[in-house]
Amino acid sequence: MRYLFVGDSMTVGAAGDYTWRYRMWQHLCGLGEPFAVVGPRTALYDKALDDAVSSDYADPGFPLSARRHLAGWGEGWQHMVPLIGDAVREHRPDVLLISLGLIDLGFYTDAGQTAENVERFIATARAASPGLRMVLLPVIPNTRADLDPDFAGQCTELNTRMAKTVAEYDSPASPLLLASRPDGYDILLDTYDGTHPNASGEHKLAAAFADAMYEAWGIGARYTGI
Repeated sequence: MRYLFVGDSMTVGAAGDYTWRYRMWQHLCGLGEPFAVVGPRTALYDKALDDAVSSDYADPGFPLSARRHLAGWGEGWQHMVPLIGDAVREHRPDVLLISLGLIDLGFYTDAGQTAENVERFIATARAASPGLRMVLLPVIPNTRADLDPDFAGQCTELNTRMAKTVAEYDSPASPLLLASRPDGYDILLDTYDGTHPNASGEHKLAAAFADAMYEAWGIGARYTGI
């Protein structure tokens, strides 16, 4: 099984992070089944340089081959739509693990526009690989939602629209799955700044994807890394 992580700053991570991608890689290693992590990028975001150029993962033993991804600081659905086709064709993933949406609503598009980009992303990815599987994580509102009711409402609306999109476009040939919000995820306890996951948050994000794939598709096993 070949996995491609697609996401924004919560997925790419910053210099010094483990990342939830690392936690997921550990989980996949523990299954004892052949797999690969694929994608065009490997770097973390360097806040001082304002660029994704860091290789300073918290575990220097994280193999370069397992660091691969298609994620970017400040990048959302609209940024990934023009990139996903080439990434799928070149790296041939079987499963996309996708965590996007918060940055879209925060800076670029409203819930309706973002949902349209979700549909474009799915169509573009499938055009590149008709049998592709995709797991989408719902938007987890950050601390801004506590202060901005309109933003909180946009997060809720996008999650509703994403659920409808997954239900409408799911097919046996190319399964779609909307994971559940990570069990017990608390932005005060599971992030270091109200948005980006700390160690416990990384485990919970990885668990959301692992558990969803196992429960819906029988792929892998439930996450036990927390």
